[in-house]
Amino acid sequence: MAKTNNPYTDAPQTGITRRYEFNISRGVIAPDGYEKRVILVNGQFPGPLIEANWGDYIEVKVTNSITDDPPEGTAIHWHGFLQTGSPWMDGVPGVSQCPIAPGKSFTYRFRAELYGSSWYHSHYSAQYAGGLQGPIVVYGPRNAEYDIDLGPIMVGDWWHKDYYAVVKEVMAPGYNGQSSSDNNLINGKMNFDCSTVDAGDKTPCTDDAGLSKFRFAPGQTHRLRFINSGAEGTQRISIDEHNMTVIANDFVSIEPYDTEVITLGVGQRVDVIVQANAETGSAFWLRANLSSCSSVKQPLALAAIYYQGADINSIPTSTPWNVPDPGTCANDDLELTKPFYPMDLPEPSWTQHMDISTTTNASGNSLWEFGGVTARVDYNDPSLLRSRESGLQFESDYNVINYGSNTSVRIIVNNPGPSPHPMHAHGLNMYVLAAGPGNYSASTTVLNTKNPMRRDVQIVTANGFIVVQMDATRNPGAWPFHCHVTWHSSAGFFSQLLFQPDELRTHLFEIPRDVRQTCRDWAEFTDRVVPDQIDSGL
Repeated sequence: MAKTNNPYTDAPQTGITRRYEFNISRGVIAPDGYEKRVILVNGQFPGPLIEANWGDYIEVKVTNSITDDPPEGTAIHWHGFLQTGSPWMDGVPGVSQCPIAPGKSFTYRFRAELYGSSWYHSHYSAQYAGGLQGPIVVYGPRNAEYDIDLGPIMVGDWWHKDYYAVVKEVMAPGYNGQSSSDNNLINGKMNFDCSTVDAGDKTPCTDDAGLSKFRFAPGQTHRLRFINSGAEGTQRISIDEHNMTVIANDFVSIEPYDTEVITLGVGQRVDVIVQANAETGSAFWLRANLSSCSSVKQPLALAAIYYQGADINSIPTSTPWNVPDPGTCANDDLELTKPFYPMDLPEPSWTQHMDISTTTNASGNSLWEFGGVTARVDYNDPSLLRSRESGLQFESDYNVINYGSNTSVRIIVNNPGPSPHPMHAHGLNMYVLAAGPGNYSASTTVLNTKNPMRRDVQIVTANGFIVVQMDATRNPGAWPFHCHVTWHSSAGFFSQLLFQPDELRTHLFEIPRDVRQTCRDWAEFTDRVVPDQIDSGL
């Protein structure tokens, strides 16, 4: 089925709705032994797993219980979901909805049009870096056989400071452009060397918080679903003495290939299968190492894999692969990553350059520009609602690009700076036609136009470029296209791609009543409380 069924059009009509209830609240946890204040889903970090079958509907009632110290809005983005016909459910405040006001609820309902591994996270400021995130698995056709599904494995950098304290640093005048994380976590766990805390820091800290553990059955093949849910760092993931076979990138099944190390930018997912070919009773390290492109106090995260019969309290003595970090933070070569279901590339009806740059404003704030604009949203006036009700005129800092009736848009992103950027597109999968060092050159760059890689996040390396193409007819809406490094997005690295605006104004895209009510609730809240929106809002 994975080879013959179009993943974008052939989802079965299951008639099933998977229902969940999320309560968003503050809490205090110590996932690596260092105690910090966080934002949790149902009191958990990471949040609860959402599971569905391909074609199911997913319904999540979200209640915002962040009511004090201080009260905050929230909204949850369902990363990688297309939201065809339901752009209001994308979960981006200031774009697809108003934030959910403290003490209020909103129910998201959307279809699992694609299958594979993904995650959900807050898109309100940098909230997800403070803990508001969790995994999603949509089960569908297989492109490779395996015996055991070990489920999602979330890997991510971890800051000991409150997320908003980091936002204030990033947005302060004179900021030097580099924020350093403290640790790296696997499924919300890792030890931390408490002797390295900053001088004078009296926060409770213990060295032995504990590691994540996994079981392998000898002779069986296991599926592992890796998700980079961090705020900034690119991950290099490996399993000692075991090869991995890559079978999916983001929500796209690919032709399987073998590797010793996978590279995972923020927001990206890679599914692998691993043959458990060692002896009964063996134990091995699973390693997630933050790349040298990232600034971090403790870059290596470990989890233990125990074969049947092993002492689960033993410490593995396995040998890591000798694969040096190239320091580029580049995804695997596009020649390796070929979609399992082939698709022809349409002719682009429009080509646009969107270069990455930085600027300093009159207050001394260091900001990002994308396509020459530093973006900022208005929580009280979401662009999707405005395009439906008030026309298509937007302030420049919304960074809305109206593509009108264009059918397929090709975007060239040049990154002349020293930082890599995981570029995420909402509402679609990008065709990735090229990626490389330097600036794009029409005369020398070879574009892969025959079944190119499709995914929703692609890394553009430091001093590099990418060329992507997007279908603009499949899914009318205002779709964010932004860097998924949360501090970069906070500092303005964000755009909105407006596709088929005339269709958005037809009866097919009536604004749901609960979306309108959420904006009324938010307006009432902001009449009493002024949100401290010092960043882009996203």
